[in-house]
Amino acid sequence: MTSSACQVCGSLDHAPYPTPPPYQLTRCRGCGFIWLDPLPTDAQRAELYSDPYQGATTSYFAKVDKKMRRSRGRAGWLARRAPAKGRFLDVGCSGGFMVESMRERGFEAHGLDLDEHSIGFAREHFPACHFNAIPVEPFAEGTDLRFDAIYSSEVIEHVTDANGFIAAIARLLKPGGTFFVTTPDINHWRRPKDLLKWDGYSPPSHCLYFGPKNMPILMARHGLKLKHRRPSFKPGIKMLFVKEA
Repeated sequence: MTSSACQVCGSLDHAPYPTPPPYQLTRCRGCGFIWLDPLPTDAQRAELYSDPYQGATTSYFAKVDKKMRRSRGRAGWLARRAPAKGRFLDVGCSGGFMVESMRERGFEAHGLDLDEHSIGFAREHFPACHFNAIPVEPFAEGTDLRFDAIYSSEVIEHVTDANGFIAAIARLLKPGGTFFVTTPDINHWRRPKDLLKWDGYSPPSHCLYFGPKNMPILMARHGLKLKHRRPSFKPGIKMLFVKEA
């Protein structure tokens, strides 16, 4: 049993979660939050994300038109729920598709990503937007910018410090601003019983595993209140939060 406190609710009451070797997951008995135990070190994470898309040459970047169609759909939904068409930030923006889609909606659009090759792709293809190859935590420490809408899709499961990650986002968000997050849902009814058959299970890249009940608990610790949960037929969480004044 791990001695560390649950990152969501702070409980020390944990138990091993049935996990195929060689990795092990731990589950909090208090809120059901599940995490990789032990979590990867900073050095291991740096190696994982040194060049995940092989210099932006993988198939992920090959179908830009398809990526833009999907991003424009999400951008339309999010733009209607933002308090103003002001400033937008995508945390984990990859090639910048969502950033460009929000710029088209009238926002001053920014994107962050750890992968310099992805940021290079984004800068080349979407020069009217603003991109930085930096984690959100030091970005939040070093800027006076505040955002009306922040978006982070399939990112939080990769971090090791959920509270540090969300605290940085909350700091960057204006009061009344919206934060839309997506992540795999380990409690979803369609999640395969065999973790190895679920694409959401990807250790050591995926470290943290949320359910729809414990995600709002984490967000509430940082002044973010659940406003809307989008249904997901696939095993995923899609939630919109608002920063309380």
